[in-house]
Amino acid sequence: MAPAVIYGSQQPDEAPLLLNKAAVKADVSNGTYQTKEDYEGDYRFAPIEEAQVSRAMIKRYFNMMYERAISDVVIIGAGSAGLSCAYHLATSRPDLKITIIEANVAPGGGAWLGGQLMTPMVVRKPADRFLTELGVPFEDEGPFVVVKHAALFTSTVLSRVLALPNVVLMNATAVEDLIVRPDPRDPSGTGQRVAGVVTNWTLVALNHDTQSCMDPNVITAPVIISATGHDGPMGAFSAKRLVSMGLLKELGNMRGLDMNRAEPAIVNGTREVAPGLIMTGMELSEHDGSNRMGPTFGAMMASGIKAAREAIRIFETSQIVDGKIVA
Repeated sequence: MAPAVIYGSQQPDEAPLLLNKAAVKADVSNGTYQTKEDYEGDYRFAPIEEAQVSRAMIKRYFNMMYERAISDVVIIGAGSAGLSCAYHLATSRPDLKITIIEANVAPGGGAWLGGQLMTPMVVRKPADRFLTELGVPFEDEGPFVVVKHAALFTSTVLSRVLALPNVVLMNATAVEDLIVRPDPRDPSGTGQRVAGVVTNWTLVALNHDTQSCMDPNVITAPVIISATGHDGPMGAFSAKRLVSMGLLKELGNMRGLDMNRAEPAIVNGTREVAPGLIMTGMELSEHDGSNRMGPTFGAMMASGIKAAREAIRIFETSQIVDGKIVA
């Protein structure tokens, strides 16, 4: 058995809350905290006050909200398409502030499992190249590859995305509406442009019918990427909202399953569906009326990558001032 290791950690220069010195006097020596990594019954943590934990979280989270009130790109949905988009966009353009909004507590969408609650994930070629880029191992079956557990892909891309300095994720947060402004690019003066999102805590969004008015918050951005999936409790949100506010005549509605038609339709159809709003992943099947693909995930990855490229094209061809496209 290796001997126990004792660590001396420096105290923070500006502690958010002074510790109760009497309580920790025995643990503090010469300005350091004495800790011990001993798994034989004498494991010792550095001392802490409960309010320090609260302040550490509050300071960082609300500073993030303040700083991202104006973002460069907002991605709605952190499923396989949204996360693939975030990774490609953030690594290609590290100068952009990318904010991901996810309604669920757990990001990942439906990519934690394969079909019918089974664990393997099937990815048709050439989308396997993205797995290789991420370092996700797979078995090669010729025209497709198989990841031993879908969670291996999802946890890998999620961790890679969150490690990027220009990406933040706000989960347990719902997009309740879209910000729409006059489009400066429309010469007729009547065009509308999606210019941000209206957000609220998901638990608040689910309880508007049980409580009095609980107003939302907003995040503005010149580019919004919607990856909310096909119809469901919060699925196809942006597609449905485009219809209800008159920017889309009607939903195409997702057609029956056909993998060979569905996957190329989703990837090739990934585009700016309304000024300022790019749509990716299975939400496009509801918008366009394309087929569903079932438990094969290559199109989600490739569609996310194409959405990132569409966003970059907008930034390269637009004049943006204070988070707004002006020309």
